[in-house]
Amino acid sequence: MTKSGITVANRVDIIQPFWKPPGWTSFDVVKKLRGFTGIRKVGHAGSLDPFAEGVLVVCFGLATKRVATLMELEKEYQAQIKLGVTTDTLDPEGEVIDEQDVPGLTLETLQGALSRFIGVILQVPPMYSALKVNGKRLYQLARQGITVQRQAREVRIYDLELTGWQEPDRLDIRVVCGKGTYIRSLAADLAAALGTVGHLLALTRTRVGPYGGDQAIRMDQLESWKFIEA
Repeated sequence: MTKSGITVANRVDIIQPFWKPPGWTSFDVVKKLRGFTGIRKVGHAGSLDPFAEGVLVVCFGLATKRVATLMELEKEYQAQIKLGVTTDTLDPEGEVIDEQDVPGLTLETLQGALSRFIGVILQVPPMYSALKVNGKRLYQLARQGITVQRQAREVRIYDLELTGWQEPDRLDIRVVCGKGTYIRSLAADLAAALGTVGHLLALTRTRVGPYGGDQAIRMDQLESWKFIEA
């Protein structure tokens, strides 16, 4: 069949990065691509929060069998952190729940704090996450005002660097990390290490393994996207 100038084979095996816009869920992208291509078997290899944007690796047809393997790939992010204020979701979509003074910081202090998070670290998943506890997603419980104990998990941070500092309370960081890392939790933990609270203002995933932003197709570029039949 042909749809929007794209020939869709009965048997497809395609992996393609797309750029998820802010305000979209990862499933919104999948739903859009299903409708656009006519392929029903479509899945993504690692979701992005609605407020975030960036590289979302999407698998079509037979390639959906490789989702689990693709999710093991390292990921790279650019993030902006607001110090002195935190929200219940640890991102800009939540309600402010705490405000604290930001201590006097120096470049040396910031770099020293960042270095403490490189390597294998323990991280507590945020309540507003898709992890399941007793069959329920944590974010579903959080929306009901229920907070449950979460076990700290090992995650790996391969690289973490300061890319910008708007004194006194905004940090820009670049993170290269492994599977299961929550950048929202990292932002909160970094703020705590600096003696205050904090949350993410913005988050962009710039790379998933070998799939970079320069390869990602924007949603407004779909009409010009062509793929080859397997």
